[in-house]
Amino acid sequence: MNIPAGPLNGIRVIDVTQVMAGAYCSMLLADMGADVVKIERPVTGDDTRRMSASLDPEASRAFVAMNRNKRGVALDLKSSEGADVLRKLVMNADVLVENFRPGTMDKLGLGYEQMRELNPSLVYCSITGFGSTGPYRHHGGFDLVAQAMSGLMSVTGTAESEPVKLGAPMCDLNAGLFGAFGVLNAYIHRLSTGEGQFVDTSLLEAGIAATVWETDEWFATGKTPEPTGSAHRLSAPYQALPTADGYIAVGAANQRVWEALCRAIDRTDLLDRTEFASNAARMQHKADLVRELESHLRSARTEDWITRLRKHGVPCGPIYDISQVHSDPHMIERGVTVTTKHPVLGEVRHLTVPVRLSATPPRIRRTAPLLGQHSREVLTECGYSTEQIDQMLANGSVAIPPTCASKEPV
Repeated sequence: MNIPAGPLNGIRVIDVTQVMAGAYCSMLLADMGADVVKIERPVTGDDTRRMSASLDPEASRAFVAMNRNKRGVALDLKSSEGADVLRKLVMNADVLVENFRPGTMDKLGLGYEQMRELNPSLVYCSITGFGSTGPYRHHGGFDLVAQAMSGLMSVTGTAESEPVKLGAPMCDLNAGLFGAFGVLNAYIHRLSTGEGQFVDTSLLEAGIAATVWETDEWFATGKTPEPTGSAHRLSAPYQALPTADGYIAVGAANQRVWEALCRAIDRTDLLDRTEFASNAARMQHKADLVRELESHLRSARTEDWITRLRKHGVPCGPIYDISQVHSDPHMIERGVTVTTKHPVLGEVRHLTVPVRLSATPPRIRRTAPLLGQHSREVLTECGYSTEQIDQMLANGSVAIPPTCASKEPV
């Protein structure tokens, strides 16, 4: 079968990242067909290789989750030979992504200004905790800290709860998304001008960007938004409500759907009450509205309510745990997971790419690399001889897995 190449086929990305935000950025580009070369430290590799219950760093699911579709090179950037290899890679690359603290790559002689001298058309993306400028630029950045300082934690949970972070690492993932977004915009600019540029984004700003609705509320009213649990800030009813055997998420975000909801649950009497006559009135009397709905919805199971609500066109759904997500027939038919073969873990399931393209579909081509799995292959492509590579292997500036001593594994 002739499988079309991804939309970024032919683009070379040098990935000098660790853990999540930067690795997620480069993985998104890899999923779309870019040739992503992942650079890791010899011996220890990416920090996520040690985030595993297994003593074997090659068995780290945290690393596998963020590094599919990449080729792996183990390179000591603190050594002169290792830094020279990176410079040689950059000369023929389109994009470099890194997520060290500001100034780290400059100290290694590998910062943007140094790299643009070698390759003026290079798109150089830096993802940091707080950005490349400002008084916090040298502080370490973690998702938890970014969620705290961006305001996200202040609007998560309920008024009675202690500070709560989102269950998913939103700032890390958003920073990766914005990094990829910035890279693609810079690359489009390069196509018309030949000019590369520096792309700068941060976990903190990725978190702030996610508060767009809450921040605008503050802009408009001067009132600091508070946590609302699962409820909407501007519409009611729009939240999770209890049933006889669990909860159901109900989104009656406009008057038409509110009226359909009342008909679906046989509570048309609520339509005659002035305190529920409009969205503004429902928001003003939300506590009373929720009490009415909760007491009624507890009379039947979630599945029964979903059947009735969907029949009347009311947006709703069950609240799934992760295992339920992946057993739902809709998710199965949509193919939200894909399986690859890993040399240590065997068959590994991945979340698939959540964007479908009809002409150039993205796809999962390979699992995450072993530490240094493609070192010899990539260095050979750069013009290094077998003798030169062997010398670098001997002095530790480059590394390969033991299984690659004679040739690269498939």
